[in-house]
Amino acid sequence: MTEENIRKVKRRGRSVLKKYTKEQKEVLEVEQEGWWVYVLLLSTIVILAHSLKDYTFSFDNVTLTYSIFILPIVYFVTNYITKKYGYAKSVIGIAISGVLLVLFALVMSFVIGRSFNFYDIIGEFCGYVISQFVNLTIYQFLLVNTTGSFILIFLTYMFAFVVYYLFYTLLYMNLLVFDNYWVSYFSTLIFQGIVCLLLTFFDVNIKKGLEI
Repeated sequence: MTEENIRKVKRRGRSVLKKYTKEQKEVLEVEQEGWWVYVLLLSTIVILAHSLKDYTFSFDNVTLTYSIFILPIVYFVTNYITKKYGYAKSVIGIAISGVLLVLFALVMSFVIGRSFNFYDIIGEFCGYVISQFVNLTIYQFLLVNTTGSFILIFLTYMFAFVVYYLFYTLLYMNLLVFDNYWVSYFSTLIFQGIVCLLLTFFDVNIKKGLEI
């Protein structure tokens, strides 16, 4: 019996022969052992993106941060956890990485001798957590109800970026009054969209775990 058949039998509530039940249990145990590694990876990438946000480059009078190339990978890793280990593991990953983001900002403020201001991190934290849950909810719906459409998954990535920058701007940056804000905003989305085209290709080719 193939893995796909096992999932179909499981969804229909039918019993599985003992020899296949044992095989399925072994596969699940192997898959479950490694999920925390991806949570650690997610947290590391989130902290890296935060660290790079103050390093910028410019072109044609538009200034962008290097973190725009790292942020798409954050959502890709979250989607990978969702697809391989389930919704609950992704929620844990988002929670842990969000807390570590705040702790890292707190520790670094003391290391560099700067007073910690809660509002310096609240916009980034809210933007990250809210956009992650928006991405996670839509992605989980697509996994359950669709066959993994390339365009739908790509649009899910892009919508997550829109939500992230919306909350990040409103709660922290407050740059909506700047004339060049929207130019930088859409330039950022275009760059991240190019990165996500490649990530979406890998995403649709990831095999689902048995918990999906």
